[in-house]
Amino acid sequence: MYAIVDIAGQQFKVEKDQKLFVHRLDAGEGERVSFDRVLLIDNDSKISVGEPILKGASVSARVISHMKGDKVLVFKKKRRKGYQKLNGHRQYLTQIQIEEINEKSKVKSQKSTEEEAEVKPGNADTKPVTETKPKPKAQAEAKPKAKPKPEAKPKAKTETKPKAETKPKPEAKPKTEPGKKES
Repeated sequence: MYAIVDIAGQQFKVEKDQKLFVHRLDAGEGERVSFDRVLLIDNDSKISVGEPILKGASVSARVISHMKGDKVLVFKKKRRKGYQKLNGHRQYLTQIQIEEINEKSKVKSQKSTEEEAEVKPGNADTKPVTETKPKPKAQAEAKPKAKPKPEAKPKAKTETKPKAETKPKPEAKPKTEPGKKES
């Protein structure tokens, strides 16, 4: 039997008597903690999947110790710029041991959810879809309405000045090779 549980923002696959490291918990050493965000339970090939969590299911564990993780070095460098930076980090961890996986309530298995998904026509248990309620008038009127933009005024046409007359350029004479006379 195993379960997938959300502990301090991370998902873990846990089994009974398993030891694991999680992010630091507020419980003291030797205390018992319970996690109720169970996402999946596999009990002898009976898989129960939550939507997103299973209601009534929990995992209980005992805190063994608090510690710091291994040091992680973060080194940054930009070549040819003379820039180097070294940072270190040690994560605070809690070591726990899983004691029990509880499947208290009747948890839906995959087969039962598939059967419920089928809706037969004429079934009295089906509920009509409800429509959303309109907002009260006080809230609707409280919002300022957008003012219409003023229309753009047409621009007055300006008279264009005629361009100054340009003199045509005289035609260039063809170049002759040196040493030859023009005929």
